Amino acid sequence: MNLNELTIREAKDGLNKKDFTSVELTAACLDRIKKRDGEINAFITVCEDLAMKEAVRADETIERGEAWPLTGIPFAVKDAICTAGVRSTGASKILDNYVPPFDATVIKKIREQGAVLLGKNNCDAFGHGASNENSMYGPVRNPRNTKKVAGGSSGGSAAAVADNMCIFAVAEDTGGSIRQPASFCGVVGMRPSYGRNSRFGIMSMASSLDTVGPIAKSVDDVAFLMEIMAGNDKMDATTVSDAVPNYVEELKKGVKGLKIGVPKEYFELEGLNEEIKELTYKKIDILEKAGCKIKQVSLPYTKYAIAVYYIIVPSEDSSNLARLDGIRYGLRADANNLFDIYANSRADGFPEEVKRRILIGTYALSSGYYDAYYKKAQKVRTLIKNDFDEIFKKVDALITPTSPFSPFDLGEKIDNPLALYLADIMVSPAAVAGVPAMSVPAGENYSGLPIGAQIIGPRFREDLVLRIGKELEKN
Repeated sequence: MNLNELTIREAKDGLNKKDFTSVELTAACLDRIKKRDGEINAFITVCEDLAMKEAVRADETIERGEAWPLTGIPFAVKDAICTAGVRSTGASKILDNYVPPFDATVIKKIREQGAVLLGKNNCDAFGHGASNENSMYGPVRNPRNTKKVAGGSSGGSAAAVADNMCIFAVAEDTGGSIRQPASFCGVVGMRPSYGRNSRFGIMSMASSLDTVGPIAKSVDDVAFLMEIMAGNDKMDATTVSDAVPNYVEELKKGVKGLKIGVPKEYFELEGLNEEIKELTYKKIDILEKAGCKIKQVSLPYTKYAIAVYYIIVPSEDSSNLARLDGIRYGLRADANNLFDIYANSRADGFPEEVKRRILIGTYALSSGYYDAYYKKAQKVRTLIKNDFDEIFKKVDALITPTSPFSPFDLGEKIDNPLALYLADIMVSPAAVAGVPAMSVPAGENYSGLPIGAQIIGPRFREDLVLRIGKELEKN
């Protein structure tokens, strides 16, 4: 096995035993990026010099016997997450020259544990998309078949992990942006409960939905990363003070005796690919053989989640993106007056999908329409959340497909925004309810493209989601 193909656990063991150095491990990842990224386009910025300097320091730390849990392990970060001293564009030209003076809290935690930053991953601009074709730095291609999309919005992060350009990645999930590309690229991706991980330093998309989580090659690695990333943060008032569980230890409990719900609304969905349905049921059979009790359940308000999501998200987008005006940082257009600086900077700096969402959101929040759209969407959101709360009194977790279809062709849906919005139909309900969910590989379709199964748990029960994912990963 090549060094860049290792999991976190394997890399950590090898570094500790001095089978190889962090410099060698980092160089292997950088070599892979040089070899493959011209075709896949998973990175916007590669910080080779910084990475090698950090790798040298990591080796010195290991030599002194002072290593931390992630010392010397190379990782990548979605470009909508701030990294101190490293350009962070959000995949939008309006921030083409933006270099944050600080790390996002989750990145600070990971770098403090000794991880080596390789660079910033391409994504749909500000997280707006389900195919990673809405980046102003070009689309991300699926490593399994470069004619196919990698999924979005964190397609660059999922593709980089799947193609072994990095050992793991940190990404963001508002309505499915970790889980859907994880499914399309055949890796593991977790959206934590809202409030479990700090959002400080994440480029805000929809503040009441945004979460940040890991993408990795195994459930073990995701559990390990969650222990480091999770926890209360004084810089983010939405984080909770609950103690962070020992997720790695929780994996050892297994799944015997757990009640797993199979929500009929997800499996009766019009347009659900039969191969995906079949593969998901095979995973359900595995859980039953492992001692789980399988129960058919219903989430009647699930069908409204996608509509609720696409009112709340543009509304909060339009508010959050108002700060990008071409004055304080980022792209500034040449103009003779202040209005034209605002207008031209945004016209040139935002891609079409971002402009579309700002317009929709501004309309939904405007006088006379706020009650009819945003307020009503929040009321229905409560009903969706109540659906999940009630069902989790009957079962421990749910299992569904991650996506209704497999990776589609580049350009296939780009001119049909509604078709792309419907790509989130399986992943948006958990996001709207604020509960944890994870995509794990469920196999391949007849064309050899990856398929993911989604596990959804009660709020702050990432431990349950991880335990079930671990069982599915064995088979």
